[in-house]
Amino acid sequence: MKTRSEPAPLFLRRLMEALRWRLWIAEKLHPTEWQTTLLWAALAGFLGALASLVFSGMAEGIHEFLTGSSAGVVESMRQLPWWACIAVPATGGLLAGLVLQFGKKLTRDQSSTDYMEAIVIGSGHLPIRSSLVKCTAALFSIGSGGSIGREGPMVQLAAMLASFVGRARRFTPPQQRLLVACGAAAGIASAYNAPIAGSFFVAEIILGTIAMESLGPLAVAAVVAALTMRVLTNAAQLYHVPAFKLHSPWEMGPYILLGLLAGVVAPWFLRSLRGAERLFVATKLPLTARLILGGLVVGALAIRVPEVCGNGYSVVVDILNGNLGNLVFGFHLRNGHLVWIALALVFACKWLATAASFGSGALGGVFTPSLFMGASLGYLFGTAVNAVWPAGAADPGAFALVGMGAFLSAASRAPVMAVILLFEVTLSYDIILPLLLCSVLAYYTAKGIEDQSLYSESLRRKASEQPAAGLPAGRVADLMKADPPVLAVTARFAEIAQRFLSVRVNNLYVIDAAGRFLGVVSLHDIKPYLAEPEVAELVLAQDIMHEDFPRLGPDQSLSEALGGFLGITAERLPVVEPGGRLLGSLAKGDLLLTLVEKRKSPPPG
Repeated sequence: MKTRSEPAPLFLRRLMEALRWRLWIAEKLHPTEWQTTLLWAALAGFLGALASLVFSGMAEGIHEFLTGSSAGVVESMRQLPWWACIAVPATGGLLAGLVLQFGKKLTRDQSSTDYMEAIVIGSGHLPIRSSLVKCTAALFSIGSGGSIGREGPMVQLAAMLASFVGRARRFTPPQQRLLVACGAAAGIASAYNAPIAGSFFVAEIILGTIAMESLGPLAVAAVVAALTMRVLTNAAQLYHVPAFKLHSPWEMGPYILLGLLAGVVAPWFLRSLRGAERLFVATKLPLTARLILGGLVVGALAIRVPEVCGNGYSVVVDILNGNLGNLVFGFHLRNGHLVWIALALVFACKWLATAASFGSGALGGVFTPSLFMGASLGYLFGTAVNAVWPAGAADPGAFALVGMGAFLSAASRAPVMAVILLFEVTLSYDIILPLLLCSVLAYYTAKGIEDQSLYSESLRRKASEQPAAGLPAGRVADLMKADPPVLAVTARFAEIAQRFLSVRVNNLYVIDAAGRFLGVVSLHDIKPYLAEPEVAELVLAQDIMHEDFPRLGPDQSLSEALGGFLGITAERLPVVEPGGRLLGSLAKGDLLLTLVEKRKSPPPG
């Protein structure tokens, strides 16, 4: 045995130095699992922004390849001959169908899971190959002018990358679900340059809660994604619109009517999408044939109404800015009555085109098309009111902006998200009062007509198909993580030091040869020995462990487990069976996330 006067080995001295840094970080910075979660959320946001950029670039490349034009979707379709207007969307449907058909061979061993399913009823696992196949198919549908939005596949890609990071780090299911949710928030923030709305989109629509345990990481991911997009693309507000203001308090009357109107029309819009889907399925055609048929419908409409192609972004910008003179027929319409009729025709055709694209099985989002429908409805209503009562709707463009928020609120059943999104994409604060009022009225009106939203039906259907894939039953054993970092009771100081440097915990569990839990060695307990390496050489785990450390039983409820964390600073507690054998550990972060998930309501309807 060494005497106290003998110098400690060099490797032990180096371990001491590394431990001093480890201890300094623990004492000065106080890193917790929540703070670490924010770092992973930031990474998810960055990766989500990059994925969105790549997807957008590829979609534009496919569009240019199919149309021979680098202009916007609507302008490109306007320049094509009639036969090409039909052929381009049909070709996109054919290519999308072939991708999905070929992709079945690549994904036979993988389930087709979307990001909402992974967050709400799954474990947070998004299959990579399945996601890539779906997003590749979406590229052809979107690039060829399908009446769907880019935001769906962009969010799927961002969530897939977040899921990959979570699996690589071996996150627990609650952590994995939260990280995938962060990826989804990053995707929305990247698509609309709206980080706040991206956070609330996931919190309000998917998670069903705005508790800080989940909203904080969502906000970090969305902000990082938006900042990344702004640095790499010089992105600014999505819709550049003139300043809107409330000209008279009397305008609130027509705005109230607009909110009620949007609340009535939005449920019928959703019903038409589901009805079109059933109609296409009833044809019993193969998926590829259905996608071609959907493309043919969109192309036939585009011959005279090219505005039906794409997600409708450029048309919404024209509506908000009052640039409607070239709608539909390609020549300038000076008569206001003709402009109103032309926009009504675009509104009806866009509705039909979106139903055809969605019903045929084209993969994409209906978020942006919903904004198109709201803008058109609001402008048509505002123009009609202005014709009979000019003081009641002095600026129809303001009604278009409010209509976007009201329609989206009614369709998504997320009024807070809708209001925030419209503010972020336009930076028009003066419109907040009528926007907020109309969005709330539209929400309650739509909810009274139909208890279904843009996203709820598929989630409920999948939840009924996979009842075992949801949350833990409510016991500690269901949520604990097996194989926690342990030490033998006879472990020497060098082994203790190496263990602390290899794992990111502040407490190591001490067990005997039979695996029974005896106590813990805390990172702070080794501090007195860092200045005396010769003494540290003689220290064993049993000499410095705490035997009275709190512990949990596997059959305890999650509410009881939460009480075990009260009054202590530990981020994890050991789970010990009645005989004393160590089974695993329970993280406070996982416990809080699960309790938040259990408190939330069912998928919004």
